[in-house]
Amino acid sequence: MFITNDIKYIGVNDHDIDLFEGQYIVPNGMAYNSYAIIDEKVAVMDTVDQHFGKQWLDNLKSVIGDRKPDYLVVQHMEPDHSANIDNFLKAYPEAIVVSSQKAFNMMVNFFGTDYADRRIVVKEGDTLELGKHTLNFVGAPMVHWPEVLMTYDSTDKVLFSADGFGKFGALDVEEDWACEARRYYIGIVGKYGKQVQNVLKKAAGLEIGIICPLHGPVLSENLGYYLDLYNTWSSYGVETDGIMIAYTSVYGHTKKAVELLADKLREAGCPKVAVNDLAREDMAECVEDAFRYGKIILATTTYNADIFPFMREFINHLTERNFQNKTMGFIENGSWAPLAEKTMRKMLEGCKNITYTDNNVHILSAMNDENIAEIDALCEELTMDYVAMDGEKADKNDLTALFNIGYGLYVVTARDGDKDNGCIVNTVSQVTNTPNRIAVCINKKNLTHDMVAKTGTMNVNCLSTDAPFSVFEHFGFQSGRDVDKIIGEGILRSDNGVAFLGHYINSFMSLKVEQTVDLDTHSMFICSVTEARVITDVETMTYTYYQNNVKPKPETDGKKGWVCKVCGYVYEGEDIPDDFICPLCKHGVADFEPIE
Repeated sequence: MFITNDIKYIGVNDHDIDLFEGQYIVPNGMAYNSYAIIDEKVAVMDTVDQHFGKQWLDNLKSVIGDRKPDYLVVQHMEPDHSANIDNFLKAYPEAIVVSSQKAFNMMVNFFGTDYADRRIVVKEGDTLELGKHTLNFVGAPMVHWPEVLMTYDSTDKVLFSADGFGKFGALDVEEDWACEARRYYIGIVGKYGKQVQNVLKKAAGLEIGIICPLHGPVLSENLGYYLDLYNTWSSYGVETDGIMIAYTSVYGHTKKAVELLADKLREAGCPKVAVNDLAREDMAECVEDAFRYGKIILATTTYNADIFPFMREFINHLTERNFQNKTMGFIENGSWAPLAEKTMRKMLEGCKNITYTDNNVHILSAMNDENIAEIDALCEELTMDYVAMDGEKADKNDLTALFNIGYGLYVVTARDGDKDNGCIVNTVSQVTNTPNRIAVCINKKNLTHDMVAKTGTMNVNCLSTDAPFSVFEHFGFQSGRDVDKIIGEGILRSDNGVAFLGHYINSFMSLKVEQTVDLDTHSMFICSVTEARVITDVETMTYTYYQNNVKPKPETDGKKGWVCKVCGYVYEGEDIPDDFICPLCKHGVADFEPIE
């Protein structure tokens, strides 16, 4: 495996393992990755599982020959990566261990020593010079242990990402990255979304060409794809359009209701219905699906005045991983005292941003006509947005969409030739109703402005209150001149050919520019409405709601300096340069305020 001229792979594949961490089925084994950086000084990045110590040391010798390693960098103390620290130091008695203080504290527990006579303690921001290579240490606490460091080689633009961007499976097996990386992330790192988000913000300031994780393949192409997935997973966003149904069934009656609902959902236009039998399928796969989709139906029976054990276990897996930002509905079954829905709701009380369906299904032993009507109502509620997004089924003249205009936040999308783009705006207003005219103000610096000015068409997507911060990061904190904001298969388009968002909007309007007013820094486009669709009945995202509930609260305790009012980035220092540009949202000093 070639990484760079100076960075060599020395990891191993494990095909003997059946359960990773004693619980995750790994039919294609595991890779324990380790790397050697060969420069004036030689640095080895982590060790491997205890069962592969000799093979790993042989791999190291095969790439460095008779040279002696100068450093062993320990990024993560989990035994599948740290088990051979002591063996390495016995083989190379002059080598020095480089790690965090917390990692050295853990070494006492594992090896009975913290190697005080041959160690270098490093922290966030420290560097290690190898010659032409400089290693920059990046703190990554709780991704997914507290001692974790990541390491950035600024010479070859390589990020050694510890367990980040890892996956199940050995490297000599071909398989889809996303499937096993998702199951790995949700199962092992899923609880720590906030901490992963913090690391992604740090990574945004680095020029990364290659990612070298401790599990899974080295990533060197299309890094935006992997970073976007990690952003979705760690912000608990929707990765795949569709509905996941998780169920248990004792005598088949609950299963029959689930199958009927699944058929009706597909007939109504749901793009994907994932049905999971919790008693028979891999629990980790079921948990993965619950985080993958935006709408979840839980179906189970009352059992011992509680719920069926597999459903209880499933919900426990969700709650311990910070399950949030979902729409949830229920199918309950009980012969004499149904308690399942009440119990499931109680278990989910601590989950953030859960929207419960108004319609649910209540079965007494076996389905009847009333239950079928309940299933129809639940299906209609769950598929309202899919119908509205369907080019043939949608009501395209639903002018109640205009009622969702307020002092809110919107994504304006445009298309010029083969190029799609979008940006955040906060100035959209209805100026007349006979005929309907909408005014939209767009900053002239935005690529979307130029596309609208050229083509005379746009879509205004009314963001709803379930929109996570990642939407604002994606459309507001980067330029379409640098990245493709709207890419991939299955892009939704209105009749004017312009894309509209598939998530986090309650309506959109297709507009045709009738008049343009020059406002110096902005242009006001006066438009007629050519199409209007209502997607959901979730309330519109107002600017106040965004400030109070969506934008992360900046971590300013003990810090002196300035904070960006748009994204919360903190600039430390008494004076902020007049030409400073926020590295996250790209806003200037006018949008910074002093930390009080």
